[in-house]
Amino acid sequence: MIRAVTDPAILERAFIPYDKLLTRGAFVQGTASAIDAQGVTLEDGSRVEGDYVVVATGSRNSLPFKPVDGDVEALREANARVHAQLVSAKTVAIVGAGAVGIELAGEIAHAMPDKSIILVCNTDRLMPVKPATLGRSLKQKLEAAGVEIIFGAKAENLEHTDEPYAGILDLSSGRELLADLIFPVVGSHANTRLLETLPDIRKSRSGRFATDGRMRPSSLPNVFAAGDVVDNGDAMTIVAITRQVPWLAKTLRALMSGRAIEDIKPYAPWGRAPILLPLGPVIGSSFLVLFTAGNWVTSKIKGADMFLTKYRKNLGAASNARAKS
Repeated sequence: MIRAVTDPAILERAFIPYDKLLTRGAFVQGTASAIDAQGVTLEDGSRVEGDYVVVATGSRNSLPFKPVDGDVEALREANARVHAQLVSAKTVAIVGAGAVGIELAGEIAHAMPDKSIILVCNTDRLMPVKPATLGRSLKQKLEAAGVEIIFGAKAENLEHTDEPYAGILDLSSGRELLADLIFPVVGSHANTRLLETLPDIRKSRSGRFATDGRMRPSSLPNVFAAGDVVDNGDAMTIVAITRQVPWLAKTLRALMSGRAIEDIKPYAPWGRAPILLPLGPVIGSSFLVLFTAGNWVTSKIKGADMFLTKYRKNLGAASNARAKS
């Protein structure tokens, strides 16, 4: 969805329906309103019974990166609107230099090199929780692409945090920026409303919910949670799922075969999680646990295709299927 801001042609490939996901089981489209030990209640009053429940309600970002309440058509409209704003803009400011902000700056620099791009970073280097080699590599490549990075500054007057807009940014450094388009990319917010219906929950300072050693967020022993909604030591990235889902699948199979959960090895979060940061389809840098990789590896693994072919295949979607709104 970051690349779709500059290249709306990939939008329909990025919308992947779930109705062909399951080869065994049933797909139910609806909004869950409550969870109990026997299953899930939907907003229309119907029930989905289950011996085990996994809550994976994810997170929300500013438009046009994720849909609001699953509204795909609204996301299409937001993408078209923001793309048109971007095309006509001369100066683009991106507030927030996490993974999304860095990738967005790289995508715009690649697709629209005529733009003046400013990336506002509130720390003294990019990706400070990762090895310094990654931050230095990203800085060098962004600056070579024409991106200006302002370190150690915060935007003190963001008018919106949920979608891009035009305006003036007052930075904590005293600098004033006039931008034709300002992208507020200030982090994800976990969708925890459903978890708040559970008994004996503990919300962390991050706004996510803590889990026990076996990814259970409450006193209900058969309710598990995964992804952005849980604060179990993993960051809010797709990489966390590559570790959490295999553990959950193995654990649920063991429970259904009669094993006690106390006999199952607890979940261990990533110690040094990898991250892939393409700056467009050709260049980028990645941290792959043991080393920092450059353009070729980043492009080969992610940048060239953004995992679209892989995930369309995994989710059983036809190559040109149109998502249902």
